[in-house]
Amino acid sequence: MTPHLKMMAKKTSDQRGLIEGYRSGLEDKVADQLRSLSVPIIYEGAKIRYTPPLKTRSYCADFILPNGIIIETKGRFVTADRQKHKHIAAEYPDLDVRFVFSNPNQRISKTSKTTYAKWCEDYGFLFAARLVPKDWIAEPSDPRAIQAIEKATGTAFADLMRGHA
Repeated sequence: MTPHLKMMAKKTSDQRGLIEGYRSGLEDKVADQLRSLSVPIIYEGAKIRYTPPLKTRSYCADFILPNGIIIETKGRFVTADRQKHKHIAAEYPDLDVRFVFSNPNQRISKTSKTTYAKWCEDYGFLFAARLVPKDWIAEPSDPRAIQAIEKATGTAFADLMRGHA
């Protein structure tokens, strides 16, 4: 026996598995079994794609106006919030979510030139500074926005307005 084969013979099954590309001793044992039965071995030869189930999340709107406009107030507008609102807008395009920022000219990060205001413009959200504009409050109801609220919440809009969510 050559010195190289002698060294190989002294290796544990885990060590042999690592040398041969197996991740565990059990994989090595199964490979040995398959070889002994003349079964062709294809180890990790196929990558199976899968999509894990999405996790349903919920978002508690800060304010819902009687006309169906949702007001979200933000001092800080962090990445997770921005992503959340993009997802909500994609799933419920008729929801009318508008932002009131303490400072719409604040940049979304220290290294970005994009402000909260610019982000809203880029993604189709209306925004205001510090308070809800009176013209938002005076806007007539949009039946599509109200239906979208009902669909998104599973609650009749009239019940929401009575505080029975």
